[in-house]
Amino acid sequence: MNRKSETFTFIDLFAGIGGFHIAASDSGGRCVFSSEIDAETAKTYEANFQLRPRGDITKIKSEDIPVHDLLCAGFPCQPFSIIGNKMGFDDMRGTLFFEIARILRDKKPPMIILENVKQLSTHDNKKTINRILECLNEIGYKTDWRVLNALDYGLPQKRERTIIVGFLNHSVEFSWPKKIENYMPLERLLDKDVDKRHYVSPIIRKKRKEAHKTNLKVSIWHENKGGNISSHPFSCALRANASYNYLLVNGERRLSPREMLRLQGFPETYKIVCSDTYVRKQAGNAVPVPMIRFVIREMLDAQAKVKGFEKKQTVEHSFAGRFSEKAYL
Repeated sequence: MNRKSETFTFIDLFAGIGGFHIAASDSGGRCVFSSEIDAETAKTYEANFQLRPRGDITKIKSEDIPVHDLLCAGFPCQPFSIIGNKMGFDDMRGTLFFEIARILRDKKPPMIILENVKQLSTHDNKKTINRILECLNEIGYKTDWRVLNALDYGLPQKRERTIIVGFLNHSVEFSWPKKIENYMPLERLLDKDVDKRHYVSPIIRKKRKEAHKTNLKVSIWHENKGGNISSHPFSCALRANASYNYLLVNGERRLSPREMLRLQGFPETYKIVCSDTYVRKQAGNAVPVPMIRFVIREMLDAQAKVKGFEKKQTVEHSFAGRFSEKAYL
């Protein structure tokens, strides 16, 4: 996974298939603990990182979690999502944030990075995110948050996510990563030869072509919940439980599992060990690796200026070289 020399340790909560793991290990981190409740997702994680995630975080004692420098967590987003029921902390999954808070109180890692859907930032007139920040501040963290878009960090996927960072040392001066001027051309991530199982039926194709026209040579067609179709030179956000045909390459076929992983910035070496259905769900729940990597390296740079962490090399705002190495940003 292009790991640099190890300079810090991290834990990976609600780990999914390891987007945080790749971003942190690429930046010099070593994972000392991970937790993921879904069995198929944990199988994928173990196959790629040789680390079997622990299960239900509510059943894991803080003393069983090693000391670490950075806590990473993409806590469940359904309670705050457009697709979910928007019940927030009234939904049991929403309360899983407080498991993160429990671990932070007990372990006090120097740095934290949390990820959730864009809607977290506005949910319940911002009461939800303000409660989260208040909780983190009470534990002792200096926090900041921002909605970032994967499209601004090199990936051809419009994926907006709320990112929260925190530092135990209040002297840390953190700056959000600058946007990349251009994202990877979509056609460079798409397969040349695609198995016929990914193509839609002639009936669906005919209906799409009749309903929508585009001048784009290569595009991904997006059908929203209202049935409206649009096409873009990038993908709209991958979603775990959306309609099977809501994203179609040129209005003709679904994305392959490898293409979905590329759209999230996972390297070509990443192993696929589950069915198409599971990969689709896993990719839809994953974090965009390049975007998270940019944030983590800014965190490390800020922390290094005040306390003993090795200065990280500056992330290049050019991705052509890494793409040619099939590392996909």
